[in-house]
Amino acid sequence: MPALRKYPQEVRERAVRMVFEVREQTANAPGAIARVAQQLGVHREALRSWVRQAEVDGGQRPGTSTADAQRIAELEREVRELRRANEILKSAAAFFARELDPRPPR
Repeated sequence: MPALRKYPQEVRERAVRMVFEVREQTANAPGAIARVAQQLGVHREALRSWVRQAEVDGGQRPGTSTADAQRIAELEREVRELRRANEILKSAAAFFARELDPRPPR
């Protein structure tokens, strides 16, 4: 179960959009994130990470996009399940091999 988020998704999207607009209007002058964070009552570092992720998703910054991260998490979960199933099958095969062995136990 994912962790509860302090800020709703609408607030996140609006804040990121506002930062991009402020940066566009002020020619990337520093302080856009701090200004928008203060206006919306959002923590500055939270907004900074949202903007960074939006830049990655938009292809403006290198990194793992949100869609890629979700797909990686799905694949890792699937690998865990398959490894667990494989261990169960190995144990069952070993158990039945002992049962079917015609030699008496030592």
